[in-house]
Amino acid sequence: MTKIKIQPSSLEFLKLVKKNNNRDWFNANKERYLKEHEQIVLFADALLMEMNKHDKIETASGKKSLHRIYRDTRFGNDKTPYKNNWSGSFARAEKSRRGGYYFHIQPGNESIIAGGFWAPDPKDLKRVRDEIAYDDKPLRKILKSKSFVTTFGKLDGEQVKTTPKGYDASSPGIDLLRYKQYLIYKKFTDKEVLSDNFLKQANETFKAMRPFFDYMSEVLTTDMNGISLV
Repeated sequence: MTKIKIQPSSLEFLKLVKKNNNRDWFNANKERYLKEHEQIVLFADALLMEMNKHDKIETASGKKSLHRIYRDTRFGNDKTPYKNNWSGSFARAEKSRRGGYYFHIQPGNESIIAGGFWAPDPKDLKRVRDEIAYDDKPLRKILKSKSFVTTFGKLDGEQVKTTPKGYDASSPGIDLLRYKQYLIYKKFTDKEVLSDNFLKQANETFKAMRPFFDYMSEVLTTDMNGISLV
């Protein structure tokens, strides 16, 4: 494992962005931003290299994985122009591999390594719910496994408050049927993020998602009879 790591200056820059979130300040400090951005690119490149050892990633490079620091201010009440985090996502290669990886570096012990299904389309959501309604035990076994609980704690994501239309309120899997998103994540402190071991921890966290991703991939790429849909 390479010794590429998140530098303290990269977190310090984000703190300054939060304190001075305006275009004049950012433009005056553009060179510093570009320098810190390159450090994050190195981290993302190294992480991508490690991930490709245990999964097939479609994302071509660490740089292409990174999200823009510029916020879209057209929607929502927050009109500050810049994000106070570094973040990126990795898409899995091949239609048979479902699920996405995400990392979010933010000072104040707000960093996370995450993955899952943020906005499944209606067809995919119905397919997952149909499988859970038919038999919730395979997914529940994964969610209750020692590895999953130790790493992620529990399944997360937005849920409906009532029974989804077309499903039985008395179903054994009703708690899982209510999910509209299927997300898993692990939080990291600033100390952990800045440690020499963070790259390895991030990669191991992504690797721990595989049983969940493998289950969801099988559900979303085969019909109820196990016939391939891809």
